[in-house]
Amino acid sequence: MPLAWLVGGVAGTLSSAAPWPTGPATVSLLVLGALVAADFKLSPAALTVLALAVGLAHGWHNGVAMTVAGLPTAGLLGTAGAVFVVTALFAATVVALRRPWTRIATRVAGSWIGASGLLLLGWTLGSRA
Repeated sequence: MPLAWLVGGVAGTLSSAAPWPTGPATVSLLVLGALVAADFKLSPAALTVLALAVGLAHGWHNGVAMTVAGLPTAGLLGTAGAVFVVTALFAATVVALRRPWTRIATRVAGSWIGASGLLLLGWTLGSRA
């Protein structure tokens, strides 16, 4: 995902498009939160495609936003590095969970992530009305 974020970010800086208001954040929070809450098992191929899609979409949006704000493109390297660290820490934490109740706690956290995406979607749609 960090490499996809970096590639998407570079593509976003080269793009002349305007940033989406909250598109990637809303969709990724809803989808990823729902998958965690449902305890859905993904195949390695599906997980790779999902990570690439999330990384490219968020990276592109990040690159466009950085360009619009006049920030240096080198900041994308720091962003991709931070994405790597956060992703690795969360994945390692979840993999290390052994007790049965921790699986439930992880699913509850996923439901809150999905609920945040739903709230963001409501704000986005409400601001357009």
